[in-house]
Amino acid sequence: MNAMKLSNDHDQVKRLLCFYGDDFTGSTDVLEALFQAGLKTILFLEPPTLEMLREQFRNLDCYGVAGVGRSLSPEDMERELRPLLTTMKKAGAAVVHYKICSTFDSSPEIGSIGKAMEIGRDLFGGRYVPLLVGVPYLRRYTLFGNHFAAAGERIHRLDRHPTMSQHPVTPMVEADLRKHLQKQTKMQTSLFDIIALEGSDKEVHGKLEQLIETEQPEVILFDVLDESRLEKAGRLIWQEANDGEGLFVVGSSGVEYALNACWKADGILPPAERKVVAVESVDRLLVVSGSCSPVTEKQIQRALEAGFIGIRVPMNELIQPELAQEAQLRLQQEVRSALENGQSVVLYTASGPQDQTIALIRETLAARGLKAEDSGRLFGQALGRLTRELVAETGLSRILIAGGDTSGYITRELGIYALACKAALEPGGPLCRAYSTEPQFDGLELVLKGGQVGGENFFDKVRVGTTL
Repeated sequence: MNAMKLSNDHDQVKRLLCFYGDDFTGSTDVLEALFQAGLKTILFLEPPTLEMLREQFRNLDCYGVAGVGRSLSPEDMERELRPLLTTMKKAGAAVVHYKICSTFDSSPEIGSIGKAMEIGRDLFGGRYVPLLVGVPYLRRYTLFGNHFAAAGERIHRLDRHPTMSQHPVTPMVEADLRKHLQKQTKMQTSLFDIIALEGSDKEVHGKLEQLIETEQPEVILFDVLDESRLEKAGRLIWQEANDGEGLFVVGSSGVEYALNACWKADGILPPAERKVVAVESVDRLLVVSGSCSPVTEKQIQRALEAGFIGIRVPMNELIQPELAQEAQLRLQQEVRSALENGQSVVLYTASGPQDQTIALIRETLAARGLKAEDSGRLFGQALGRLTRELVAETGLSRILIAGGDTSGYITRELGIYALACKAALEPGGPLCRAYSTEPQFDGLELVLKGGQVGGENFFDKVRVGTTL
C-alpha cells in the first residue's frame, strides 16, 4: 500500500502507522519489522517537520521517532511525550504506537509505561489501550499475563531472567505484567489470554466484546505465544483502529508483526516479491559498546577470537574533568592507530555485568554527587565525541553501536537525523543507512544493537556481511 492522501486542505499524507520508540535500539527493531513487510519507513532521531514529511519523505507508509522515554522520570515523560504524540495524532495515522522494549523495562520512577499510557489515553481516547509485548520472532512470549524472554538457548520467566532480574536501573521482580503496571498507573488492565485467542476471527472478536462489556477495562493486555495467535491479536487491534480516528497502542515490535500479518491477509501490503539484499563486507568495523549485558559480553569475546582488537574505555577517567581530556586523546590515538592498520576494533566500557570497573565507576559518580543512572549520559557523550572524531579521521563506512543510551548519544553527535533499514541481519539488529546534516556522515551504515540482541558471532557477522 502506498501512502494515501489525507486531505487537499493540508496536503498531508495518510499513513498506516506512526511510532515513538522509548529507546534508540528498540526503535530500529520496529524499523526492521516494517522493512520486512515492504513498507516505506523512516526512523527520525528528532520529530520531523511538516516540510520534511511533505517533501523529502513524502511517500512514506510509516514513520517513527527514536526517543529516550525509557530513561525519563514521569515528569520528563510528560514534557517529552505529550507534544510529540499530539503531532503524531495530527499526522492522521491509523495506529500510533508507543514502542517499548520486549522485556518491559520500566519502573514507577524511570521509563514508566503506565505514565505513557495515561498520556496516550488522554490524547487519543478510544475504548481501551491495546498492550501487546510478546514477539515470537525475538523469542518473547506472554502467557496468562506472565512474560517470558530468551537468554541464550533457554526461555526464562521475566523475574527469573538472568539479565532482566538483575537490571541495574529497572530490575524485573514481577513477571505478571498487570501487577508490574499496577505500580505505575491506576488504569484498569484486563487480560485477553491465550485461550480467548482460540477460535475463528468472529468468535475471538465476540470474546473481546464480551470482555469490554463486562470488565470495562482501560487497558487490554494480549497474550502472545505463536504467530497464528499473534495475527489474531493484530486483527483485533486493526479492527479497533478502523473504528476510530487514530488508535493509541502500547507494546513491543510485536505490534508491527501482528499488524503485518493482518495487513498481508487483507492485501494491504505491497507485493511480497522483494529483491534479495546482499550486504557486502567491510575491511574494518568499529564496534562501540556501552552495554554490560551477558549477551554483549559473549559477543565481545567472540569478536576478539575472530581477530578484532579489544580496547577498554577508561570511563573512570573520562568522567573526571581533571583527567578526561588526556584520557580521551590517548584512547583516540590508540583506536585510530588500530583502524589505520586495517584492524577492526571493539571499544567497550565493560566486559559484562560482573566487570569490576562498574563498582569503581559508581563510587566515582557518588563522590561527585551523581547517581548510577547518570552514567548513561556521561558515557554516551564521551563515546559520541570519540566516535565522531574516529569516523571523520579514518573514513569508516560502517559502525556498530551496542547499548540504547550509547546509540542515542553517538547518533546525535554524528548529526544523524534519520535512519532507513537496508537489510535484516539478525532479529532486532538491522543494518541501517544514516541521513546526516553533515556530508561526511551522510550514508554511513550502522547497526544499533540492544543488550539482548544478536548471536555470539554478531559483531563479525556485521563486518563480513551476508547474502540474504
